[in-house]
Amino acid sequence: MTADAARLPAPAAAPAAPGALRMLARRSGTVLMPLGFAVSVLLLWEFLVRFYAVPTVILPAPSVVWARILSAWPFLLTHLVPTTVETVVGFLLSMILGTTLATFLVYGRRFREAVYPTVVFFQLIPKIALAPLFIVWLGIGSESRLAFSVFISFFPVVIATMAGLRAVPPDMLRLCRSLTATEAQVFAAVRFPYALPYIFSGMKIAVTFAMIGVIVGEFITAQAGLGYLILFASSQAETPLILASIATLCVIGLVLYGAVALAEKAMLRWYGSA
Repeated sequence: MTADAARLPAPAAAPAAPGALRMLARRSGTVLMPLGFAVSVLLLWEFLVRFYAVPTVILPAPSVVWARILSAWPFLLTHLVPTTVETVVGFLLSMILGTTLATFLVYGRRFREAVYPTVVFFQLIPKIALAPLFIVWLGIGSESRLAFSVFISFFPVVIATMAGLRAVPPDMLRLCRSLTATEAQVFAAVRFPYALPYIFSGMKIAVTFAMIGVIVGEFITAQAGLGYLILFASSQAETPLILASIATLCVIGLVLYGAVALAEKAMLRWYGSA
């Protein structure tokens, strides 16, 4: 039996699990499909501009915009820094203000009845129309841009946080009360973990709104920043530089959005493992 067993062929390696292959294909698709669509749009743009000989001042080809980015990169980098810093600071302030206000609105019924209608009313006002008022109130420095950025970006955080704090199953709250848990313990161990997906959904919207607020402020008052650069390039009919600045803004927005998404995964993993 031992000799016969020795002559038997070695067992073949086990094939990869279908679930793992399916997951790998799904993850690759989430990256390759958007990338392929973007490349297709850029190639179509390049072809149409060159085929119809569209003047560069009206619509430059993507290759022209890329060449302008490379040639003006030190200049773009100089203006990129203040825009990014003010966007991050405005987003962080809106996140702190939004979550704090939402917590008070959820826990204080009288406070909610008095304050929430006013918050909604201010959000119904066209925000661009209020930008000059922030300049009058706070001057032409970064304070007015930060205040305007916070003003237009904190509301999504408020709404999302309120929805998350209210999304806790009633049975879970009754269990906490039966265990004589305090409100602070319920908030830290139950309400806040349940609200995390909602909070990060609001933060993903707020980070884009924060950038919009900074750019609008730079259109009006700044002497530096990508918003100022776009306005300056438009006055010089520098369409490639305008699109180069917009492309740089898109990259910043994607990086900030990705940072929020990574923070969401880390927080959910932390609370899930706990």
